[in-house]
Amino acid sequence: MEAQVEEKGEVVVVHIEGRLDAASSPQLEKQINGVIDAGHFKVILDCTNLDYLSSAGMRLMLSVFKKLKGVEGKLVACNLKDEVMNVIKMAGFHQVLEFYPSIEESMNHL
Repeated sequence: MEAQVEEKGEVVVVHIEGRLDAASSPQLEKQINGVIDAGHFKVILDCTNLDYLSSAGMRLMLSVFKKLKGVEGKLVACNLKDEVMNVIKMAGFHQVLEFYPSIEESMNHL
């Protein structure tokens, strides 16, 4: 898994590539916590190149969501592949986090 962080004004877009699972979640968590610690409280997870999402990856998303909510911030995700979105829907996770078809639309909801 690789993640690139891009600042777009007040918003930070985290471009995720590869597999988000138990092995890669700690690395991404460290990157996102660095973003939050730097004072960025609006985060978009761009999942265009996310090929696989495990329960550990969903736990990471939930943890970041709660952390940002605690500081009146917001986390949204976008550009999910059908296979990844199906896993999220089966887990009922789509009722917790907001998902959008593009970065632009995500930015409109932050």
